[in-house]
Amino acid sequence: MTLNFDNLARCIQTLEHSLEHLDRCEPGSDDYEVFRNAVIKGFELTLETAGKLLRKVLRDYVANPNTVNDLVFKDLFRQAAHHNLMTLAEVERWFAYRDSRNDTAHDYGVAFAETVLKLIREFLLDARHLHQTLVSRQETAR
Repeated sequence: MTLNFDNLARCIQTLEHSLEHLDRCEPGSDDYEVFRNAVIKGFELTLETAGKLLRKVLRDYVANPNTVNDLVFKDLFRQAAHHNLMTLAEVERWFAYRDSRNDTAHDYGVAFAETVLKLIREFLLDARHLHQTLVSRQETAR
């Protein structure tokens, strides 16, 4: 099955643009607040999109594709490592991203938002790498 990875690429690109705008803003300004919120929401969307896409990809790696539907987020990433789509170090970082994302659902304070922002640059590297890996695997499988 051919999958379309464009949505993940768009999410990554939008997050990168939001971060670029944030970097040009004066901390504490209204624009900074707007772009900080955009970065956090972009992070959440990119993380969820990556998980959904990974779920689709992993269906090709298991005997019963329906079993993938029952995997929780962290188990998806464990399976990705098992099938050499990610390293164990990458999986551990994605676990930290997921934990941070879960925290954003409950706490939107300024200090917390700034903590999440510290993860964003590394997250973007990992998201880009995951996207490239999935695209490459699909091209190789053809």
